[in-house]
Amino acid sequence: MMKTQALGKDGLQVSALGLGCMGMSAFYGKRDDAESIATIHRALDLSVTLLDTADMYGPWTNEELVGKAIKGRREQVLLATKFGIVLDPNDPMKRGVCGTPAYVRSACDASLRRLGVEVIDLYYQHRVDPQTPIEETVGAMAELVRAGKVRHIGLSEAGPKTLRRAHAIHPIAALQTEYSLWSRDPEDEILGVCRELGIGFVAYAPLGRGFLTGQIKRFEDFAPDDYRRQSQRFQGENFQKNLGLVSRIEEMAAEKKCAPSQLALAWVLAQGNDIVPIFGTKRRKYLEENLGALEVQLTDEDLKRIHEIAPRGVAAGERYPESMKQLING
Repeated sequence: MMKTQALGKDGLQVSALGLGCMGMSAFYGKRDDAESIATIHRALDLSVTLLDTADMYGPWTNEELVGKAIKGRREQVLLATKFGIVLDPNDPMKRGVCGTPAYVRSACDASLRRLGVEVIDLYYQHRVDPQTPIEETVGAMAELVRAGKVRHIGLSEAGPKTLRRAHAIHPIAALQTEYSLWSRDPEDEILGVCRELGIGFVAYAPLGRGFLTGQIKRFEDFAPDDYRRQSQRFQGENFQKNLGLVSRIEEMAAEKKCAPSQLALAWVLAQGNDIVPIFGTKRRKYLEENLGALEVQLTDEDLKRIHEIAPRGVAAGERYPESMKQLING
C-alpha cells in the first residue's frame, strides 16, 4: 500500500514518492517514449499519484508525453507542471525567465492544451523572474485558481524572502528545490521557512541526478548530449571525489540489504513527513527499485552514520553550471 503525504496547510494529498518525468524527454540521453509511457502506467498501477513535468522539458514534448500517458486515467493523477523558463531556440543551454502576468496566463493555457486536461493540480513558477515582482506573478497564478484552471500553486528554487512575499499573496502549497545527500542547502533556511508557513517541500533530484544510484562509474557513460556533462560535479577531479561518496553509500546499502538508490531516498523521506521526493526515471525497472525505498527503515544510528558519510557540503563541485546558477533565487 502506497504511503501518502500532505503538502501544505490545505492538506494536498500525494503519494510519499513522486515521479519526475523530465528525463523521459530531455537532458539525459536518448528518448524511448514507449518505455516512458509504460513506466508512467506502472507508476499509476503502484499508486504513485504525483507526476511532475514542465513546459520547458523537451521543450514542450514532455507535457505531451505525460498527457498521452494519463489519458483515461486522469483521476489517478496529481498533475504538476511548471512555467517560467524561456529557452533560446538556438542554444538550449542558454535560458531566461519570465513571470509577467500575461506570460503566466498564456503558458498555463498552452500547458493545459499539451497535457490534454482541463485543470492542473499543482502549477509551479519554475524559476523566479527578477524583473517581475513576485506579487504580480503569484497574483496572476491566483487568478488561474479562481478561473478553475489550476487547483494549487507552487514555486521552484525560490529563496526565503521571495517565498514569504509570495505566500502573503496566495497560499503556496509547495516549494520544489533540489535536496539529496549531496545537495543539503535547504537545511540552511528554506526548510524552516516552509515549516513556519505550512508549505510542503518537494525534493527534486533526490538521487543526485542518478549519481547516488551507483550506476554511473565513468564520465564516458554519459551520452554526448547528456546535461550532466556540463555539471562541475561530473567532471575531472570532482567526479572522482564524488565517486568516493557513492562508494561509502554503496557499502552501507549492502549492509542494510537495499540498493544505494533506496538508501538515498529513504534518507530524504526520513527528514520530515512534509517532504516528498520526486525521483526521475524512464524505466520500469528503476521505478520499482526506487519505490522499494518506502520499505527501508533507518534507525537513529543509521541516520547518524549517513550524516557522517555525507555531511553538508560533501559534494565536490557546484550543482549547476554558472549560466544556470544565475536563475536561482536567493
